[in-house]
Amino acid sequence: MINKITPDVYKAIIAIVDERIKELRIFREDFRELKGIVEELAQAQARTEKRVEELAQAQARTEKRVEELAQAQARTEEEMRRLEEAIRELAQAQAKTERSMREMRKEVGGLSATIGFGLEDIARVVLPGYLERHYNIYVAELRRKFFKIDEKTQVEINLYGEGRKDGEKIVILGETKSKIYEGEVKKFLHQISPITSQVKGEILKVMFGYLIHPSASELAKKEGVILVASYQR
Repeated sequence: MINKITPDVYKAIIAIVDERIKELRIFREDFRELKGIVEELAQAQARTEKRVEELAQAQARTEKRVEELAQAQARTEEEMRRLEEAIRELAQAQAKTERSMREMRKEVGGLSATIGFGLEDIARVVLPGYLERHYNIYVAELRRKFFKIDEKTQVEINLYGEGRKDGEKIVILGETKSKIYEGEVKKFLHQISPITSQVKGEILKVMFGYLIHPSASELAKKEGVILVASYQR
């Protein structure tokens, strides 16, 4: 025969059951809290891993950029080396050019002197016959002569000669120039002006050259200067 549960026993059972329920509720709340913490930790871990991946990518980009900068630096240094070499070559070429120019100036100066001397020689050969044929003036020789103006000044005449025309004395005062322009005629007239008072006899002014410019012809005609080109006979 089953004994009846007394009120006291019933109360005790109810109390125990309530206590167990409370404990179970606490366990569930703890579990939910723990689960939330685990989820937060998992999310934080995922964020950390993502950040680590981003940092790794940034590091890779940085390393790549550093490598590119290193290569650019190497290229820059190579270009600077080439530029310095080019500058040295240009400096050497400039030095060579300057030496060549100095040598050329010397050669041109020597050539000018040679041409000037040659032109005088031609004039000494050509002019006597030309003057005789065209002006009936006979001159045996043309030479260089210096006229003393004062104690410090002398005037050099490239072509000086004493000739005759119709029995009268003619003094030739001449100048040779490769190219005769108006300016050369003016210089010649200025050159001989101090010596005209020293010359006894009629003066014949003559200029001889390879080229005669029309401007020189106009002034020469006006001033009574005879212009003769090397090709004229």
